Formats: sequence, C-alpha cells, structure tokens
Amino acid sequence: MNPTPQRMQAVQSPIIPIVGEMIRNSPGTISLGQGVVYYGPPAQSLNKISEFFNDPENHKYKPVQGITPLLQAIEIKLKTDNHIQIDKQNCILVTAGSNMAFMNAILAITSPGDEIIIQTPYYFNHEMAIVMASCRPVLVETNQNYQLQPQAIEQAITNKTRAIVTISPNNPTGAVYSPESLQKINEICRNRGIYHISDEAYEYFTYNNVKHFSPASLPDSNNHTISLYSLSKAYGFASWRIGYMVMPKHLLDSVKKIQDTILICPPVISQYAATGALEAGGEYCRSQIQQIAEVRNLMLEELDTLKEFCTIPPAEGAFYFLLNLQSKIKSLELVEKLIREYGVAVIPGDTFGIEKGCYLRVAYGSLQKETAQEGIRRLMRGLKTIVKN
Repeated sequence: MNPTPQRMQAVQSPIIPIVGEMIRNSPGTISLGQGVVYYGPPAQSLNKISEFFNDPENHKYKPVQGITPLLQAIEIKLKTDNHIQIDKQNCILVTAGSNMAFMNAILAITSPGDEIIIQTPYYFNHEMAIVMASCRPVLVETNQNYQLQPQAIEQAITNKTRAIVTISPNNPTGAVYSPESLQKINEICRNRGIYHISDEAYEYFTYNNVKHFSPASLPDSNNHTISLYSLSKAYGFASWRIGYMVMPKHLLDSVKKIQDTILICPPVISQYAATGALEAGGEYCRSQIQQIAEVRNLMLEELDTLKEFCTIPPAEGAFYFLLNLQSKIKSLELVEKLIREYGVAVIPGDTFGIEKGCYLRVAYGSLQKETAQEGIRRLMRGLKTIVKN
C-alpha cells in the first residue's frame, strides 16, 4: 500500500522483544535483561479480587481518573512516602502503567515539533514516546558517573522546549540523583516556564542508605511538576498494568481526553488489587529488597574481577548496572554471542542512546539467588572470553 506511513518509521523498535526472541531460540538461557522483580503482589492485593467480583457494577466502565478507594490510598501514600501534598493546584490520575502516564504527559503538554530534554543514557520507551508524538527528543549527556549536569541541561533549552525529564532511581544506569541536583532542575523548569517530568518508578529501590527524593515535595513545585509512579516494580505488579501520575490541575482535562480515547479507564480489577497493594504499603517492597541487595552484592564482587577492561560507575538504585566495556565489538553483537554461546542474556547499550563504545545493561531484580548466581557466572565467563580476547 502506498504511500508508506512515516510516523512509526522514525521510532526505534523496542529491544526487549528482540532479545526475548533470541532467548526463545536458545533454550536454557538465563535472563539478566528485563527489568522485573522476582516476587509477586502482596496477599492484600489478591484478597481484594473477591471484593471486585462481589459488585456486578464493576464489570462496567469506571471513571477515567480512577476509582475513589485507589485515589484515596495513593493520596495517603504520596503524603507519607513522598512528602507530596495533594491540594487545589495538583491532582492524581491512575494509568495503565507509568509508560502510559509518560505518554499522557507528552501529548498533553506538546504540539508537533516541540522539544523534550532527556538525559543520556535514556530510557528507550521515553525516547520512543516523544518521537511518536511528533516531537524531538533533545539529548543531554550525564557525567562519567551518570549524574545530571544542570548547566548543560539549561543550555539545551530553546523556545520549543516543553519539559525536562529525569528518572531517579535511574533506568538504565542505576544512578540515584541527589536532592540538590533535582531541586536545581525543578528550579530551572519553574524559572523557564517549562515542566519537570519526574519518573519515580524505582522509588523504593535504593541501597547503602541512599534516599530517594521527589521533586514535587518542593515548595512552589505543584504548578510545573509531573510525577510518574508505577506498581510494577515495588509490588510485583508488572502484568496488572497500574501506575499513576501527579500533575498540575490545569492539565487534568487534557490528560482525561487522552486517556478516555486510548484506554477509557485502567482495568478495574487491577485497580482493586492496587488498592490492596497500597494497604500493604512500601514496607512490603522494602522487605523484599534484602534479597535483591544480596544478589546486587554478589554481582558487584564478580564485576570487580573485570575491572581490567570494564568500568562500572556507582549505581545505588533500581536494579541495574550499566557496564562500559573497553571493546570494539558492537553491543548487540556481544549480546547475541552471550546468549548463543554462554546462555545468558543482557541488554545492549545502544538502545539507550549510547552511540559510542560497548555498553551492556545488566538487571539483577528478577531472579532467585541461586539462579542469579549461575547467570552471573555465565556472564563473567562470556565477557572474559569474548571481550578480553
């Protein structure tokens, strides 16, 4: 059929399904690729399912913004865990995951041709969403430790800039941004009349007493800060597809139009389960993180043996390391070899906007300790053989 539609031709293909197909073609592969956790939802979530079925009205459409019990539970959580107060200037909207929340935000604040500043290495779904909206992602490099560079970010602002995006704790780098740097970005956004989109999907996943900080807790931030959250990571909720966004009240009508068109409302059964998850609270996640922290320490010990040809910047959050390998081999070629020859999968760095060098993202949240140990052993053997030689 002619002419060929151009919009999606400019959008990169998501890497996770591509690596997933490689894994399926190599049975027995251990995946250190996809960013999911090893545990499932708390019992409180599953207990809420019977309540859903007790009311026949739950099989009908519900409010675009979310069901009242869940909105109330989120408001309490935001006040307790994030120090964010819901008032006349801001509001909550429940989404089908935080990727939908990001897409909602981009469509609500932009016109075709506008610019959104994102940090490199970037989260590929953010870059994809910006391009899908016929906008331009403006890439600003983080420093050698994957930390924000506020001066460079401010210099990238033009009259077409509509927002600056930060992700902390970060995917793909595992970096946690300091309160001071996030405050600086938020101030830049306020002073320049643009939005600060703060993706906080990994808010509970920090280590070594590092603390997460929410920019929307700052005074005078409600009118220009959009905060994105997800239950996928903290509550083992990936397939239930529930996230939420906190945004300025003046964006609500636009976002409701977008969500009503694409989704109508997040699945109501999932909203019931999410209400139960928030009743369990952040302590549920924190009780699971100890095992993830143990796997993280094991991986750090093994990665230290690669320091002759591998650099690992500090990563005190999420459940990722982004390895910088001193090798001329292409990252996707290296991933293919690791899967085919060593039975272990990771994600190539070029999908995160890294154009030079060989980088791999290694995820350590999804496996039980014993399986993770074997996966790490395979990765070490593969890298020492392929890269070192």
